[in-house]
Amino acid sequence: MTSTTASIAGRRLPTDKILVGISFVLALAVIAGAWGSQIFGGLVPCELCLAQRQAYYWGLPLLALILIFWNRLPLTVWYVAMAAAALIFVWSAYMGGYHAGVEWGFWPGPSACTGTGDGLSFNDLSSGNIEKVIPCDQVQWRDPILKLSLAGYNAILSVVLVAVLVAAIVVQARHRRSSGNSTRR
Repeated sequence: MTSTTASIAGRRLPTDKILVGISFVLALAVIAGAWGSQIFGGLVPCELCLAQRQAYYWGLPLLALILIFWNRLPLTVWYVAMAAAALIFVWSAYMGGYHAGVEWGFWPGPSACTGTGDGLSFNDLSSGNIEKVIPCDQVQWRDPILKLSLAGYNAILSVVLVAVLVAAIVVQARHRRSSGNSTRR
């Protein structure tokens, strides 16, 4: 394995493509875990939980398109798409950190998510034909060892995603600089 290619199942793939593939699989695992905790674990997402998922709904299709059109994208378009994907997951890391801070009581959450309004309680809302409402400052699950909530894990995993995507950009830039051309492998 060199610094710019790796061998997988006998095929030599560029390291940057492997890194983008890893980021796609990791992002897919994160959103699958969120949906799994909701469907199979019975956790109800709050407003901030749902906002954090938006990054995956935008980022995963973008990463899929980057992988599908790998050799057909002009290099400038590739760089812009990769930067956009990285920025999407920067936003996800911010939202995860913000939500974790709301859960820990470090700062107040949005009033629509942590307050109930005048004369209306969460019990009033859940007694009707309305879906269960969960306030954003209520932790439904916390890791017993690290004491992190799902929002905290999302913040950490989003930072990892950003790091992997930035690494792919750096690998591509180094390859381009060392080879002196404007094409991807």
